[in-house]
Amino acid sequence: MALALVYSRATLGIDAPLVTVEVHLSGGLPNFTIVGLPEAGVRESRERVRSAILNAQLDFPQQRITINLAPADLPKTGGRFDLAIAVGILAASRQLGGERLARLVFVGELALGGEVRGVSGLLPGLLANRREGFASVVPADNAEEAGLLAGSDVHLCRHLLEVLAFLQGSAALPRPGVTAPQPAAAGPDLDDVVGQEVAKRALLVAAAGGHNLLLRGPPGTGKTMLASRLPSLLPPLAAEQALEVAAIHSLAPHKGRREQWWQAPFRAPHHTSTAVALAGGGSTLQPGELSLAHRGVLFLDELPEFSPRALEVLREPLETGCIQIARARYQVRLPARLLLVAAMNLCPCGRLGGAADNRCTCAPDRVRQYQQRVSGPLLDRLDLHVNVPPMAEADRQLLLQSSRGGGPGSTALRAQVVACRARQLARAGRLNAELAPADLQAHCELPAAEQRLLATAMQRLQLSTRAVLRVLRIARTIADLALADEISAGHLLEAVNYRRGDTAAVAPPA
Repeated sequence: MALALVYSRATLGIDAPLVTVEVHLSGGLPNFTIVGLPEAGVRESRERVRSAILNAQLDFPQQRITINLAPADLPKTGGRFDLAIAVGILAASRQLGGERLARLVFVGELALGGEVRGVSGLLPGLLANRREGFASVVPADNAEEAGLLAGSDVHLCRHLLEVLAFLQGSAALPRPGVTAPQPAAAGPDLDDVVGQEVAKRALLVAAAGGHNLLLRGPPGTGKTMLASRLPSLLPPLAAEQALEVAAIHSLAPHKGRREQWWQAPFRAPHHTSTAVALAGGGSTLQPGELSLAHRGVLFLDELPEFSPRALEVLREPLETGCIQIARARYQVRLPARLLLVAAMNLCPCGRLGGAADNRCTCAPDRVRQYQQRVSGPLLDRLDLHVNVPPMAEADRQLLLQSSRGGGPGSTALRAQVVACRARQLARAGRLNAELAPADLQAHCELPAAEQRLLATAMQRLQLSTRAVLRVLRIARTIADLALADEISAGHLLEAVNYRRGDTAAVAPPA
């Protein structure tokens, strides 16, 4: 009888619980059993591990083999435990010593020939190993992710025999190179947009303070064009933020952000996306668009065309910066601290608010029904409400003469955003949009005249308490952009004007 203990990591959102792989060899008819709440992909590892050991010219024990993946109440998925199971069998059958296994964590899927293949969701486990003082043995296919953790004790392997030689002390495993921050890719510049100065100013305020933004207007006025240029105003991610984003994206089946680890993500799901696609979940947990946009921008074009159930998913994450997913087999909390930009027309045909020679033909009831597809509580959580009107004649002439807007470009505006965010972080340790109600008195205190002005706006515009708090946060950001220590009447009036679109009725056609 022989027993071996090997460590691995499961995935549970951005957490990676430690899994103890217990291997027991005993007498009796040859049998291979895996217990500990394994799903189909884990149970199939019996065949992969057996073939990998035999094809590596090693001895596979002809005994009763019992594998326990502890803790038993934690769901185990995928082939990530293959390498740990194989090492445990080799240690239990005395083909290698177990002295070096105490502080090593093995993660990797085995091919039938013994090759070690990459796995998804590796980065949360590497972060946990670094935090808890474990060394990691991981597939060489995951070298780029492993390189994000400078100074971590990570070893890369391509074959089971390499791991065996490393554990026997006869050879060393290579270490990952450091994945250095890459400069931001040149994206679309805000200077491409001709006119729409109010909307451009709103983009600057949104980027500087992390405020959510709603763009409303007829088709062809530049709403999508404006939204797609918001990422160009955002600063690069800090090191810890980049690791947060990379950890979330490592859980997704795609690997599209490998060359963009240090850039704020920009997600633009189609309006047919379901509530699960936005929130995340599934039988095997996958992060949704809300989490994939963490520390970046989530753009929802044609907002009323999303299903009501999908839109209501947004409400809690916009307040808390995270999303709680509860399913039958797991409960996880995923981060969702994002900047939401939404765009919508004013009526089903889209011509309401457009040029006078292109009038809307929708009945008043249809206009009201269309606008009411977006609930009041959700609109209340959007900080800035900006109407994007048709292009003025002067701007149309400028567009014919030049494709550039003539104003400051994204590079100059990004410098303002960086300086403004630095002021916020130095003062409160967070962006203005993240200020708690208890913090507003300390950081958004108003003189007596400005208090009366805000009270008048509350009464006339019938602003909710949530809307008033958001007005204060916006006013604080506008003051920071102006390098002002106190919020003046001008800053407050601009902030209130960004909320007028929330309450001002859009007149339906006569």
